[in-house]
Amino acid sequence: MDETFSPYLVRGMRIAADEVMLVELEPLEAAAVWEPGAHLDVMVGDGTTRQFSICGGDSGSLTVAVRRETPGKGGSAWIHDMLRPGWTVQVRGPRNHFVLEDSDRYLFVAGGIGITPLLPMLEKATDWELLYFGRTLSAMPFRDRLAGYGNQVRLLPADAPERPLLADLLGSLADRTLVYTCGPARLMDGVREVLEAQGRGDDLRSEYFSAPVAAGEAETGAFTVRLATSGQELKVDAGRSLLDVLTDEAGADILRDCEEGICGTCETRVVSGTVEHRDYVLTKTEKEAGDCLMVCVSRASGLLVLDL
Repeated sequence: MDETFSPYLVRGMRIAADEVMLVELEPLEAAAVWEPGAHLDVMVGDGTTRQFSICGGDSGSLTVAVRRETPGKGGSAWIHDMLRPGWTVQVRGPRNHFVLEDSDRYLFVAGGIGITPLLPMLEKATDWELLYFGRTLSAMPFRDRLAGYGNQVRLLPADAPERPLLADLLGSLADRTLVYTCGPARLMDGVREVLEAQGRGDDLRSEYFSAPVAAGEAETGAFTVRLATSGQELKVDAGRSLLDVLTDEAGADILRDCEEGICGTCETRVVSGTVEHRDYVLTKTEKEAGDCLMVCVSRASGLLVLDL
């Protein structure tokens, strides 16, 4: 995983659907090695970064799709309104916390721009089906690219005369099937609820673009973190993130991006301690293992020892 920024040339830009821009980026220093599910951290006009999933490309160039977010933080609007072919942007990555694991078969569930990380997976997988949700057909990019897959792809725009319920679409899921989903939190939470009701929560792999709104989440108190390499102990007060304490008080060199527990950038190995996971990256089994956590959102009970 590359942790430094590198210059990329904007080789081309084109509209892919309503409010969706395809941006082709060419690395200027070294070939970018990536696998399906990877994303890039792109520095936008105000110096902050935005994460965009790679939807295609090779060692010579990578393509990302950017939906204009209204309202948003301004990064997507800058790309749509200001960025032009021929410019150079700073890019970090590729990173991948949404790896396509080996499985007998797959069900891919996409919502809108959430189709982007799944597209390269379709090319790599063999036995699969795609459920593609969207507001309207015109707002669903890559329909032309998907047309060649025939009945493996099911388009499900919200304005269709009849759209089946999610529970019915997932009700006949075959054994030994992994489910990969990306899109709006409401869709992804719905997929998770259906699978957990079937006792198949561990078969789900999710990539969030924004953290779901937590309802009634219990507040947690203070805890202590110890750095294994130095033995230094620090108190993490209630209302303060573990990430802030580690970087501000211990000078730990930890990458930070989303700070919502969705990108996996700040993943840190746990030596010992009881973790209160708050992220949307790790699977249920990975959380139960307790050997890593996302320090931007997760907390602990008692003493937490980290491999730092």
